Amino acid sequence: MSPTEAVASQAPERSLSTTRHVLVVIALLWTVQLVSLVAALSGVAQAEVAIHFRTTEIAWFTLMTLLTGTFVLPFAVKAATLLGKKRVLLVAVGLGFVGDLVAALATDYRTLLIGRGIAGVYAATAPLVYSLTRDIFPRRWVGLASGVLAGGVGLVAFGGPFLSGWLLDHHGFRGVLWFMALSTAMSFVLVAAFVPESTVRAAGGRMDWIGGLLLGGGITAGVYAVGQGAHWGWGSGRFAAFVAGAFAALVAFVLVERRVAEPLFPPTMTRRRPVWTVLLATSVAAGSLSAVGVVIQMLVLMPAIPQVSEGLGWSGTHNALVTSPISAMIIVAAVGTGFLARRVDGRILLGAGSALTVLGYGIGTQLHHDAPQIIGMGLIAGLGTGMVVAVVPIMIIEVVTPEEQALANGAQTLGQGVAQIIVSQLAFVVMAQHGAILHGTQFYLDTGFTNGLWLVVGCCAVGTLLVALIPRGERPDKTVPAGTAV
Repeated sequence: MSPTEAVASQAPERSLSTTRHVLVVIALLWTVQLVSLVAALSGVAQAEVAIHFRTTEIAWFTLMTLLTGTFVLPFAVKAATLLGKKRVLLVAVGLGFVGDLVAALATDYRTLLIGRGIAGVYAATAPLVYSLTRDIFPRRWVGLASGVLAGGVGLVAFGGPFLSGWLLDHHGFRGVLWFMALSTAMSFVLVAAFVPESTVRAAGGRMDWIGGLLLGGGITAGVYAVGQGAHWGWGSGRFAAFVAGAFAALVAFVLVERRVAEPLFPPTMTRRRPVWTVLLATSVAAGSLSAVGVVIQMLVLMPAIPQVSEGLGWSGTHNALVTSPISAMIIVAAVGTGFLARRVDGRILLGAGSALTVLGYGIGTQLHHDAPQIIGMGLIAGLGTGMVVAVVPIMIIEVVTPEEQALANGAQTLGQGVAQIIVSQLAFVVMAQHGAILHGTQFYLDTGFTNGLWLVVGCCAVGTLLVALIPRGERPDKTVPAGTAV
């Protein structure tokens, strides 16, 4: 056979391989970006949900999913290393669909929260998707696929508000909830049909149930205490008991993890300075940014009622139109960061992006009363947001080995989720200090929105400062044999 004939005979195989890779990328992209899309949809719907169900506890509409996701995440990540990442991914997506269905059918707020809590299991899909990307693609596809998955957040940021605005304006919050359920069902079909199972598995091993229960229980108790502190009283015995219980559980978790043969997050990984500093800085920076939507969405979508509510009262569609330039900025920044990451130290990109969010939302604390001011604030903060979300997965890849990828992604998602929950809960508490309750619904005055933005600015500033702890170093898989403790 001539060289020309040989090349020709291999062309269909390469074409088929490329086609399959594209289908896998699409399936994973839909699955991982659905986490962000559902968060955007929830943020837009929460004002109408609060008014419909006449609740002062609207914070839990969003936070129930985060709380459940945070609790199950360590178990899901560990199970993925033992049983297979696709298998665990399908379980997480399936439970997410069940929860979305319960929420869409709910006729009272308690049932709605139960559904949202079950749906929170879907949050475990993000670290599994990024880990699968590294496992199943050829080396030449890994960077491209990871960049597409990370950059897709910009598409969600741009298209999500228009989609959610249209759903909310034409079909109400029920339309939003049903779209979530249908989207999760599509995610299940795509993963089942196109995504292969990873061949990277832990050699033997078993689940660290005690460690997982201590970690999840401690985090849950602490977050619940923060959420209920304003009702119980910050100096009450109940608040103190929950905080003490959370602290005791987390201390016990650390002690247990030092003694078990197969901990949830191996000390050989988490004790390395490049790893724990990257996890800490990215968790605080990205988690704080995720929480800002709590303040912004309530500000623009809550109605204007004299002496009761000083929201801007926008429709969902108007909100999408005003924020579209901001979304475009996030896309541009995310794509640009993906290219810059090949030449520029990730620490610089993370620090610069986080600093821009501090500047943008800092301006917004004073200027947030009309569309031009919202756009001005958002363009600066959007540039920083795009940089942060794009560089986080890149920095994780750079500090861990392939065998540690799933655990590291899980640890980062866990830390980011905890930061988001705490900052979001505190934002609701701060805003409620300057507001009023009307017909069972909590509304907020302008001072409340201002203080909520200041809280987010302060947390983003902490994330910026934490970048200074991250050392410069080589990727471990270039210098350390796979599975070797460092």
